[in-house]
Amino acid sequence: MATDWTAVRAETVALLQRLIRFDTTNPPGNELPLARYITEVLMAEGIETQLLTPAENRAAIVARIRGNGRGRPVMMLAHMDVVGVEADKWSTDPFGGVVRDGYLYGRGAIDDKGMLAANIMAMLLIQRTVVAAGTTLDRDVMFVATSDEEAGGEAGIKWLVDNHRNLFDAEFAINEGGRTRIVADGKRYLAIQTAEKISHMVTVTARGPAGHAAIPLEGNAIFRLARAIDRISRHREPVTLTETTRRFFADLATIWPDAEQRGAMADLVSEDAAAQTRGATVLSRVPVFNAVVRNGISPTSLLSGVRGNVIPAEASAILNVRTIPGHSIEDVVLRLRQAVDDDGIEIAISAHGAEAPASDPTSEMFRALASSAREFDGEMAVVPYLSTGGTDSAQLRRIGINSYGILPFPMAQEDEERMHGHDERVPVESLHFGTRLIFESIRRIAMGSARGV
Repeated sequence: MATDWTAVRAETVALLQRLIRFDTTNPPGNELPLARYITEVLMAEGIETQLLTPAENRAAIVARIRGNGRGRPVMMLAHMDVVGVEADKWSTDPFGGVVRDGYLYGRGAIDDKGMLAANIMAMLLIQRTVVAAGTTLDRDVMFVATSDEEAGGEAGIKWLVDNHRNLFDAEFAINEGGRTRIVADGKRYLAIQTAEKISHMVTVTARGPAGHAAIPLEGNAIFRLARAIDRISRHREPVTLTETTRRFFADLATIWPDAEQRGAMADLVSEDAAAQTRGATVLSRVPVFNAVVRNGISPTSLLSGVRGNVIPAEASAILNVRTIPGHSIEDVVLRLRQAVDDDGIEIAISAHGAEAPASDPTSEMFRALASSAREFDGEMAVVPYLSTGGTDSAQLRRIGINSYGILPFPMAQEDEERMHGHDERVPVESLHFGTRLIFESIRRIAMGSARGV
């Protein structure tokens, strides 16, 4: 029986509207009412579902459609919590799920309730169109929804992995973390996250004499810190390419509309040292590309002073440092000390991020995503992607699950940048594209039809 995709589109829109109307702003999260609703939706269609409670009013869902065990399970992961809103700066109710001019508005429409809705629909469609038709799956299909992703995951994926490791026996997972971008001239690409940078916190501290502000003192700690931060602002980490970023730029160069940047991408991945330098210079002027090719250093807060008329004895700045997988934060700190060149400045690691291995960009799951995307859009380029932000996928990769980050909804950059901002929205047609992409990719993997793609 053919799938009525018009009806699926309408059902997905209605589902996402319902998910958005649960206010799961984190903190405090309060994901439990939403989790109960999702559990009811899945169980109503005969899908085996567990509702777990890591803390008061927090929740996790693990649902499963069982296969014959020929292959290890495949997992769909999304989180239920969202970041806060400044409601007075929105043109609609942030928790209203309003559809207007072809867009569905609401906090979480992109991050991450849109994918949550698409994953739920994929589970329902597999149950309705595959299992109900009497077809046996080669793998279990798992659906996992977590809390607390926006605040670090202690009551979310970390709790699940620590306390219910037996449930996480999957070979592959898909999660947030990638991009499906519409660029100039209507060209499109799907960036599948196979690795992510590691986040660390570094504290830069200056010390000096304290005293009354009426008498300026030589060696003022704030002035000293300012000079150090200025030197750090002019420091650039060396350009580094990994297998993921090399393929990213090589493949993106085939469709990128800007001629100068397209040439720079090809230069960067060439074997010519001079061309590599030339390409890196051009791409480093584009913030998102610059962040992909080198370790990133961003000051995020300043700490100093007790009163307006007191010279403090100490002043500190907090740096968020994002390292490329395989790079040592200790080496970055050593280079920062050399750049500052002041024995009176202390630079110390205050929080050390955990390394996670990259997922295989040649696996069945990657190929299933790529071939499904090209089936729906024959001109779409598909590239592996190193994300600069962190996701729950790192926890999965550390326990041996090849996890792939996607944002499966084709969007222009200006819409994507509404994520965590005002008037977050997803195009209705893009939501439908993403739902079909997830369903078809998971169906291929679960039925074994991705082998040899």
